[in-house]
Amino acid sequence: MKAIIPVAGAGTKLRPHTYTQPKALIPLAGKTILSIIIDQLADAGIKDIILVVGYLGNKIQDHAKAHYPHLNITIIQQHERKGLGHAVYLCKEAVGNDEVIIVLGDTICEYNATEFLATEGSVLGVKKVDDPRDFGVAETDESGNVSRVIEKPQIPRTNNALVGIYKIKDSSLLFDCLSNVMSNTTKEGEEHGLTPALDCMIAGGTHFTTFKVSNWFDCGKKETLLEGNATLLKKWGGDIATHHSFENTIIIPPVSIAQGCEIRNAIIGPNVSIGEKTLIQYSIVKDSIVGAYSKLYDVVLHDSLIGSDTEIKGETRTLNIGDNTEIDLG
Repeated sequence: MKAIIPVAGAGTKLRPHTYTQPKALIPLAGKTILSIIIDQLADAGIKDIILVVGYLGNKIQDHAKAHYPHLNITIIQQHERKGLGHAVYLCKEAVGNDEVIIVLGDTICEYNATEFLATEGSVLGVKKVDDPRDFGVAETDESGNVSRVIEKPQIPRTNNALVGIYKIKDSSLLFDCLSNVMSNTTKEGEEHGLTPALDCMIAGGTHFTTFKVSNWFDCGKKETLLEGNATLLKKWGGDIATHHSFENTIIIPPVSIAQGCEIRNAIIGPNVSIGEKTLIQYSIVKDSIVGAYSKLYDVVLHDSLIGSDTEIKGETRTLNIGDNTEIDLG
C-alpha cells in the first residue's frame, strides 16, 4: 500500500505565516503537521509515501529528507492549483495498481491508523459534526455501506463529515473516475475535487464503509490550529528538551519547549509550544504557538500564533497606585 499526502496548498487562511512557511510545516505540539501525519502512517507500517507539493515545496522536500530517510518518499509537483482531485491524479504512475491511502496534509486526526488500514475494502474516515454544510459528507444505507458522498450539501441528510482520510482498494478505478471528473469540467480554471470521483466509484460498484475517528482538527485556521495544539499537548503530556536555560521561570504543563531556548522571569503555559532557540524574558505566554529563533520581551500572549525569527517587545511601566483604584492597561 502507498500513501498520498497532498501538501500543495498555499494556506491563505493562515497568512502571514504561510508566506514563508508551508502550512504542513507549521509547528504543532512539538512536531509539524506533516510529521504527525507521517508518523501515524509509518507506525501503521506504511513505508511508501507520495508527497504532492507546490507552494514552497522545496521546504517540504528538505524536511522529509532530513526527518524520514528510512522511508521511500516520492515528491510530485503540482504546478497549477487545480484542486485536490488533480493533485491525487498526478500520483497515478507512482501508485500503479497498489492500494492507496490518501491523507490530507492540513488535517490532524486522532485515530488508530493500523485498525483503519486493516478494515476490509475501501474506507472513508468520518466524524459527526453539528453543521455538515461546510464539509463533504458520506450518506450510508441500512447496512452501513456508503450510498453517496456529496460536497457541502445545503440540505444534508447526515452529519457524517469526511475528515480527509481515504483508503482506496481499487486505485485503477479511482484514477479512471478522476480522469472523468476532470474531462467533464466546463468552467475555465475550475478546481477538480476528490469527492465527485469517490461518488463515481460508488456508482461503478465500489463498496465504501465508514471509519469514525476520535478527534479531527482542520489546521487551515488559527483557531483550530491552537485547539489541536492544546488537545495533543494534553494527550501526549508535552515535552521539554534537555538543553535549555530557565531562570526564575514558572512552567504550567502541558508545554512543549524545543532545544536551546532561554527563558527568564517568565510564566509559560498551559498549552504552549515553543520552537528551538527562542528567547523569552519578562513575559507570560499561554495557549499559544511560538516559532523557532524568536525573541519575546515584556509581553503577555494568549491564543497567539507567532512565526519563526520574530521579535516582539512590549511595554514596561512603573506605577504608584493608591487605594480603591481600577486601571485597565489593555
